[in-house]
Amino acid sequence: MRTTTTSQPHPRNTLTVVIINNMKTEQLVRERHVFPDDVSLAEIVIWKVSKVMKGSGHRYKYRMGYVIEEVCVLRYDNEQGKGDRRHLGNIVEPYRFKDIDTLLADFRKDIERWHNEHG
Repeated sequence: MRTTTTSQPHPRNTLTVVIINNMKTEQLVRERHVFPDDVSLAEIVIWKVSKVMKGSGHRYKYRMGYVIEEVCVLRYDNEQGKGDRRHLGNIVEPYRFKDIDTLLADFRKDIERWHNEHG
């Protein structure tokens, strides 16, 4: 990612356990990065879930988005039953999940790529 000016961790700085679709979850990441241009931001939310979600072959639930002037131009998610996906504007395509580190690296690369292509 390009340089960020703020990062907002979970308000209590502790792990949160919630229920998603009748599954126990543990929140691993909750961050919002505001970029220096003050018109774009990236939000990353990742949970570890108690069982593999339908459509995904792993025990993570995530949503990550890159927003410019209130329009989401890039998003990664794994909605129940739809599997891991990457959204580039109006295009939705499958995403091959390897691990959390690779997921975050791919998201950052796509943000950088978007900037290189759209200035």
